[in-house]
Amino acid sequence: MSLAPTGFVPNEAPCGNTRRECLWQWGGGFAALPLVDLMTREADAAGGSAARSSQQSPHFPSTVKQVVFFFLNGGPSQVDTFDHKPALEKYRGKSFDGGLQIGSNGRAIGKLAPSVFPFRPYGDSGLLVSSLFPHVGQFADDLCVINSMYAETPTHSPGILQMNSGSIVLGRPSLGSWLGYGLGNLNENLPSYVVMTDHRGGPRGGAGAWSSGFMPARYQGTLFRSQGAPVLNLKRPEGIGAGTQRRSLDLLNQLNQQNLELRGGNSELAARIASYELAYRMQTEATEAVDIDSESASIQKMYGLEDKRTEYFGRQCLLTRRLLERGVRFVQLYSGGGADSWDAHDDVPDNHGRHAFEIDQPIAALMADLKRQGMWDQTLLIWGGEFGRTPTSEGVGKPGRDHNHFGFSMWLAGGGVKGGQRIGATDETGFQAVERRLHVSDLHATILHLLGLDHHHLTFLHEGLDQRLTGVQPRKVIPEVLA
Repeated sequence: MSLAPTGFVPNEAPCGNTRRECLWQWGGGFAALPLVDLMTREADAAGGSAARSSQQSPHFPSTVKQVVFFFLNGGPSQVDTFDHKPALEKYRGKSFDGGLQIGSNGRAIGKLAPSVFPFRPYGDSGLLVSSLFPHVGQFADDLCVINSMYAETPTHSPGILQMNSGSIVLGRPSLGSWLGYGLGNLNENLPSYVVMTDHRGGPRGGAGAWSSGFMPARYQGTLFRSQGAPVLNLKRPEGIGAGTQRRSLDLLNQLNQQNLELRGGNSELAARIASYELAYRMQTEATEAVDIDSESASIQKMYGLEDKRTEYFGRQCLLTRRLLERGVRFVQLYSGGGADSWDAHDDVPDNHGRHAFEIDQPIAALMADLKRQGMWDQTLLIWGGEFGRTPTSEGVGKPGRDHNHFGFSMWLAGGGVKGGQRIGATDETGFQAVERRLHVSDLHATILHLLGLDHHHLTFLHEGLDQRLTGVQPRKVIPEVLA
């Protein structure tokens, strides 16, 4: 005779489910707790505005607060700029025996060719600089030239991505985005990260070079226009008072916030909402910041604004100083664009001669101005492109050089940098880094360190992993750079 009460179902729990179902649901709920935590952290990271304050603390003290990156789009030749190779004269016209069978894009390997630009020592350090950069050469004792850089690719688009984001793959945050994320804004009324491209066109790959990648969109670079007014529509429309505009923006923000809540905190939408407020604040701050014509005639002349050849880049460098004064964190200036970049396959003397003339005086003027304004110690300057060029001539028309990612030069100057020195070396022809080989990500680790950030600990949670600018490979700060 059964002792079970009437209507009893074997193994049924008080909640109405069987014991097996109860255990299954309980276990599933317990396992979901870490998922909820991860999702919350991901949302905090992706939501952006509420998750982080506008000013973050560095990992350790640093006097450096801001960065200017002079990006020579197309790849400047190291053996014609900052890597003197007298052995090329001895080997002139000889076949190259560097281990390559074929160059970039299937090009034939040419004959070894010396530079047509003479080098001479500058400053107390005797740093050798080519005749392409006589103005920058005056600051030789401030330059830390790295002659042993190397990268993964000899192709422009992925090379530009790697120099900017640490990866040849599209979709990673750029260096300026990492600095904005790690250090925050210095001025809430201006963008933290500004990009100015060449008036002849942008770099290969376009906006991916200043993208925020998987970070919130508010960390991406703000592109200032190449010609005319850098920022459009800064003035309030005629007939619209300040109070009317403020009330309109408040109503728009209220509606946008409701829309944002319905879409679960979409990063792109949140960044767009924030951009309206930034644009409103910029009407006063940015209008004054971009007013180059308010500078004295002597300053404009110093930057080369009186010469059509240097006027464009000179305006950008002068605008850069004004933006730095007002708290912009990271400014990137592109030299060369479209079909007229530093990509000198056919004629290095003409190509590099023109482009170097365009930027030499303006860069030197900015360096002098930063010192004059007492901003030198807080500003880091970076010079270079996505890779270098071969020590061989392609033998097509006038002397031209192919892409070379095996060994090339970059330089740093300004706050925290020990100047008047060279680090590393390429072989005697200038083809491959052989002494103190330094990867692009080693440079990134060093840049972060100069601004008080440990590249190991500057991370962003994405797809369940703590992502870093320097990736997962072992990378290191370059100690010789540090003052």
